[in-house]
Amino acid sequence: MVQNAPKKYVIDTHCDVLLKLWMNPQQSFLDSHHLDVTLNRLIAGGVGVQCFAIFIEPFIKQELKFQAALEQIRLFHQKVIRPFPQMKHIRSWEELNSLKDGEIGAILTLEGMDAVGADEEKHQILIEQGVLSVGLTWNDANLCADGVEESRGAGITDFGRAVIERHNQHKLLTDVSHLSIKSFWDTFEAADYVIASHSNSATICGHQRNLNDEQAQALFKQNRYMGMVFLPKFLTDKEEAGLTDVIRHIEYLCSIGGEKSIGFGSDFDGISSYVHELNHPGCYPALIDALSRYYSDEQIRGFCSENFLRSLPK
Repeated sequence: MVQNAPKKYVIDTHCDVLLKLWMNPQQSFLDSHHLDVTLNRLIAGGVGVQCFAIFIEPFIKQELKFQAALEQIRLFHQKVIRPFPQMKHIRSWEELNSLKDGEIGAILTLEGMDAVGADEEKHQILIEQGVLSVGLTWNDANLCADGVEESRGAGITDFGRAVIERHNQHKLLTDVSHLSIKSFWDTFEAADYVIASHSNSATICGHQRNLNDEQAQALFKQNRYMGMVFLPKFLTDKEEAGLTDVIRHIEYLCSIGGEKSIGFGSDFDGISSYVHELNHPGCYPALIDALSRYYSDEQIRGFCSENFLRSLPK
């Protein structure tokens, strides 16, 4: 079903709803005014697969971070999976192929290895819990790598290389979206399966979280995936953006070889400002309608789902 998906079938490679549920467990995943991503909005938006990030706020004490990660996984099952038969936890890439009409695949990802520290056993536990994609760090530095906000701009550590090797063995994706430039290239060299889950073009918008042309083209040449993020300041250098600004990034990235590699990594529930007409997953049809003015059905199917599926470990 996934390989022959209709135009509106969307795969979104990043959201932070688990963090919001952890901060306020009384919220309903079915429908809540406090959440961007809800079941009703996924259905309305034609989302067929949603990635759910485990993210631990930097202010959490180190000795409590792994427990916070486990609590977010517990909430993933308690609030997202168990109450709703149509939500299916995807624990291996092959399971995407068994999704039925009306089912929504839910993938666990880890945004930063801070919860693990230097404990390889904790890393393995998270893999056994079904985490399929891991970013080595968030914006700062940790025991694995430097992030984009670490001024020294160093690369990955020996422990970071060991983490990537475990990802390679388990066919996990290693996410480069928050890495320093040096860490990006170290990871690109060491990882068999690379993804930029939520990043835009630094040529169009010079925010440090975006990827420059050399980085983006390296991903494209190896058929690796890059998901567009919908935070206005990553799109326009301003606090406001519209659908045309998302399309401007898509147009540019296509022009440098990304037509078969780019998709959507919204960062819903992790952003505090929104693209006009694109403030939750239920708005994906508006984006797809706007894309249809410039791109063919085949190209749009690529952006919505097929580019991501094509990039997965075999």
